[in-house]
Amino acid sequence: MIIYLISYGLSFFLARWGHYYLSGIMLLGAAVWMYARDYRKYKNLIHLRGIFSLFWVGGQGLACLKLSRLHTDWALMTWICLALAYVGFWVVFEILSRRFGTGYDSHSRWRSFRGNPKPLFHIICGVTGLSLAAFCIEAAVLGYVPLFLRGVPHAYSEFHLTGIHYITVSCVLVPSVSVLYFHTERGRGCERRMLVASVMTGISLMIPILCVSRFQFVFAIILTGFTYISLQKQFNPVYLTGLALVILPVYLILTIARSHDVEYLNGIFEMKYEGMPIFITQPYMYIANNYENFNCLVEVLPRHAFGLRGLFPLWALTGLKFAFPRLINFPIYVDKKELTTLTMFYDSYYDFGWAGVLAFSCLLGAAAYLLTVKLRELRNPVGYLLYAQMAAYLMLSFFTTWFSNTTTWFYLIVSGMMAVYYHFNERKR
Repeated sequence: MIIYLISYGLSFFLARWGHYYLSGIMLLGAAVWMYARDYRKYKNLIHLRGIFSLFWVGGQGLACLKLSRLHTDWALMTWICLALAYVGFWVVFEILSRRFGTGYDSHSRWRSFRGNPKPLFHIICGVTGLSLAAFCIEAAVLGYVPLFLRGVPHAYSEFHLTGIHYITVSCVLVPSVSVLYFHTERGRGCERRMLVASVMTGISLMIPILCVSRFQFVFAIILTGFTYISLQKQFNPVYLTGLALVILPVYLILTIARSHDVEYLNGIFEMKYEGMPIFITQPYMYIANNYENFNCLVEVLPRHAFGLRGLFPLWALTGLKFAFPRLINFPIYVDKKELTTLTMFYDSYYDFGWAGVLAFSCLLGAAAYLLTVKLRELRNPVGYLLYAQMAAYLMLSFFTTWFSNTTTWFYLIVSGMMAVYYHFNERKR
């Protein structure tokens, strides 16, 4: 933490003096050092605090480089809030670790379950079937499939029916459950089930491609990778190259399918160096500009929402948003209307200011600690999927508000239902 605070202070002053490259490099170095520290200590490639350190602080470091003309000097309160978001998480995690232990020891650092594969097979088939049916309903009602449209950049965002689309995108959980299934399935006589599970996994990955949803596809692959890593006694980081080889080609294909050419993207991102390759520009802006949107919120927010913004999933899932539209009548503040991705802490500041950011980061730190400690005690394999989801949310903490997003809670509810189904089937056995 001392290294982080020193690096953060230096980064702040370097940015104030206009040395943006040095400011960004300072935070990028701190992010890598803190991730490496947790990895050396826990030997866990996806240790939740390490993941959050690398991507939240590292993302801020990229934003500090100021490579776009859209990016401006941040307000002092922005710097304070971004620091509180990390400090609260780190301190709570550290206090709980010292008080109650880390859950790791030199003799049994890794423990893998050996469970019943049949409930997992049922879950794979059931979720894939429901997701595919929901997709077909949306395609029939709306009259198109986004992948087969050309020249319509925002067709994917309009491809949804209220309530139904949550079921459609639940397909992203299936590949992770398949990893759990293949991990537990043993012996002869299971070849047919394994073939069916493989087909279902392929269908579940095709649905986000047909929807032209780069995010849902990448999210499914990340969840699958994290679930696999969490099951391994040892994991070679070189395997991450395999994930990249899967993600990048499909990502580029979906970008073309969404009619997002180089000129279109460069025009939106307004990079200072116009010759910057798009494969660098696009991921950079999808990370860095979210911090700019947070700064925009800090500078222009007229009044706080006092919890109403963060409770949006409750208003959505209960239908109260239709009966009382004022519950969700809160505008979004961004520096450019086409760039609407946010950070995980956007809504916590929207609701309660810096105090909301600090409180939310402390809650995240406590939740991350509990998941990290309980992971090696799990007897229900769906717990590994929950851990993978938390790791993905912390990895993409720079991207969106996650826990005030209805889809996130729908995923958690579906995961909980999977865990209950598995539990009762195990009791019957």
